[in-house]
Amino acid sequence: MLRIVVREMEEERRITGRRKVLKAGTIAFGQAAGIDCRIRNISDKGACLEVESQFGIPETFTLVVPHDAIMRVAHIQWRSANRIGIAFD
Repeated sequence: MLRIVVREMEEERRITGRRKVLKAGTIAFGQAAGIDCRIRNISDKGACLEVESQFGIPETFTLVVPHDAIMRVAHIQWRSANRIGIAFD
């Protein structure tokens, strides 16, 4: 038996719209620590990052995007299995 579940769209809570992208980035913290990530969408206020594992990612870190010469301090807003929503400080 096929069961279809319909969910109402969640209300958009972001202040600014995000641009869909697929860029390489690094979650940088500590002296030399860093975790590779993929940036799925980004705005002036925050981003959605895709990671292999949530293990070891602190609540506050610096997002480094070498391709765009970006270094932004950020904190985590939400987490899922392999994605992290962040807000820039």
